[in-house]
Amino acid sequence: MLPVMNSWFPTVFDEFMNSDLMPRAKSTSTAPAVNVKEDDKAYTMEVAAPGIKKEWCRVSLNEEGNLCIAIENKMEHKEEDKNQHYLRREFSYTNYQQSYALPDDVVKDKIAATVADGILSITLPKQQQEAKVSKTIEIM
Repeated sequence: MLPVMNSWFPTVFDEFMNSDLMPRAKSTSTAPAVNVKEDDKAYTMEVAAPGIKKEWCRVSLNEEGNLCIAIENKMEHKEEDKNQHYLRREFSYTNYQQSYALPDDVVKDKIAATVADGILSITLPKQQQEAKVSKTIEIM
């Protein structure tokens, strides 16, 4: 039997992102793409940030219990052409910060995060529900 998927995340994200409260991002925006997956044990958020290092990431819970993600990316590209004595530097400082309201079934003290292959993955474990038991009760 396939697990019943909770459509809470996509609905809430879509409603929030497509409302007048949240202006549409311009094509020059540097906000990373965020995927949210769900299975019977956890929600998993994947934040795409090519070249990301774990030192640049902060994942926390604020006073309201919302998940806060912050990424500060400081990269310097240096290219030197020895034939023309030309020196070129490109600085890129990209900051991203976002807060997300979490579903009630997330076990907040068990949230974990990893960085690998340009993706910040955040695992949000769900509270395990007790198995449903059916039985006949004998009447005395």
